[in-house]
Amino acid sequence: ADELEVPKHVLRFWEAKFAQLKPMKRGGGRRYYRPEDVALLRGIRFLLYNDGYTIRGVQKILREEGPRYVMDYRRLAEMSGDDEIAAPYIPDIAAEAAQGPGVYRPGSAPNGDTLGALLEELEACHRLLADADTKD
Repeated sequence: ADELEVPKHVLRFWEAKFAQLKPMKRGGGRRYYRPEDVALLRGIRFLLYNDGYTIRGVQKILREEGPRYVMDYRRLAEMSGDDEIAAPYIPDIAAEAAQGPGVYRPGSAPNGDTLGALLEELEACHRLLADADTKD
């Protein structure tokens, strides 16, 4: 807790929220964090505190990208000295649903306006991918 600059109860809370965190527990309930546990905790802390992700956002990143990605994400940001490295886009489904009827929902028949918006979004994604491919 001291090394990560978070209270001990926060570590216990994160254990409950992130299934990937599994410290060894010894007699008396003492927790022993292995080096990979500490690296994952640093990555989680970085995403929550530096990049402003929510618990659910970090859970989704862990589920989709895996713990190694979270560990490496923090290291890459620290090595580059830049907090703005390429983080995965995590859509806010609740916010999209709150936008109203113009948003496509799976299982519903899209109208012409919705299809046009989807096409524009796909074209924008295609441009982003093409730009990223040329930068590599």
